[in-house]
Amino acid sequence: MTTKSKATSNQIAPGMTISINNKIYRVESSVKVTVARGTPFIKTKLKNLMTDEVVEKNFKLDQEIEEATLMPRRLEYLYLEGKNHVFLDVDDLSRASVPSDVIGDKIDYLKEGTQIRAMLYGELIFSIELPQFLELMVIKTEDLDATGIEAKAMSNAMKTGQLETGARIQVPTFIEAGDIIKVDTHSGEYIQRV
Repeated sequence: MTTKSKATSNQIAPGMTISINNKIYRVESSVKVTVARGTPFIKTKLKNLMTDEVVEKNFKLDQEIEEATLMPRRLEYLYLEGKNHVFLDVDDLSRASVPSDVIGDKIDYLKEGTQIRAMLYGELIFSIELPQFLELMVIKTEDLDATGIEAKAMSNAMKTGQLETGARIQVPTFIEAGDIIKVDTHSGEYIQRV
């Protein structure tokens, strides 16, 4: 369930979530602008939570706005069905379908059973957040050539490893296919072998 409440532009503050023309924005910044021979206004930078696009928008003082309250949900990834990803709502055991464009490049680290945090506006899931660290299996690594063998002797040498989810990341040369590694899903970096 999503709740909307009325507010005025004077109350706009960074971090607030508002609805404009059925689009959800997070306020990144807001400043009251006073002009010498004009009407003061509120200048904002808004981030569209569906597209991550940042736009600037001005509001008149005391202009009515809709504040949107977002609902977080815990979901568990099940499978891909067409262009949508199917999740299980951990709390009520219902199924939720999330379009691929909402998942974006997070699909690189999504595998069956992964629990994520989703933000809902009404019944619409518009963003997901992966755990920062996931343990994933390396299914393939690049072959080392003659120069790679020399590089393997260096402690900071890296090679490309392909994860069970399809993502390709840089891993140390001692990592082999079948190893389970911890990956930082925010930066896409190898952390350690598990």
